[in-house]
Amino acid sequence: MVPVWARDLRSHYKWYGAEMQKQPTREYFHNIWQTVYTILVGLRISLKYCFAKTITLQYPDAAPAIAPRYRGFHFYEIEKCIACDLCAKACPVDCIYIEKSGPRKIDKATGIAKGGAMTRYAIDYAKCMFCALCVDPCPTECIHMGNLHDLSGFDRKSMIVEFTELAIEGMQTPQPLWMQKEKLPEWAQQRKDSWLEYTHSTDKLSNKNEERRQAMVDALDPEKMAVKKK
Repeated sequence: MVPVWARDLRSHYKWYGAEMQKQPTREYFHNIWQTVYTILVGLRISLKYCFAKTITLQYPDAAPAIAPRYRGFHFYEIEKCIACDLCAKACPVDCIYIEKSGPRKIDKATGIAKGGAMTRYAIDYAKCMFCALCVDPCPTECIHMGNLHDLSGFDRKSMIVEFTELAIEGMQTPQPLWMQKEKLPEWAQQRKDSWLEYTHSTDKLSNKNEERRQAMVDALDPEKMAVKKK
């Protein structure tokens, strides 16, 4: 049996179709209105920005405009990483590579991972889609989307960032070639200093930069990690 609401709906469409057949002019203009209305709905946001006043940022002298939830090149806190591979498994393009010498776990007292050493943590940015799917599953919140917008290089090999090598230098995020110069715009120097001061990291090592740098190096040293494990 056909439900009552279905019969009513079917009869309504039969009536509407019959009325349209009786009034071809009305149907013609109705279709035009539907077309115009659909286009305007689709272009509503585009038209809003089309008539807005444009603002030119004098990059690189002025800082680029970055949204609060901008997904840039990653921050990686190696001292908190337990190498669980959840970020690599969540990655849709398989651009994260993780290697360790043994299992690792977080020490609740210090907030630092202990156990085996991190031998490799790398991301191939030639493949990365910056989708941030690697951030959410991380149980220790050691991987974050950063505020670095540019990482140009001269070859594809340079697009593979070895975060374990950066950790030896006390860095959590890569530096683009242009930011390695001595004289930088004021905004670029401030951003570079914030990276070296770990302002992005908010944990038990906050404002303890030397201790954090030591923890980053210890995460790479198998001997020191073995002593800590005992």
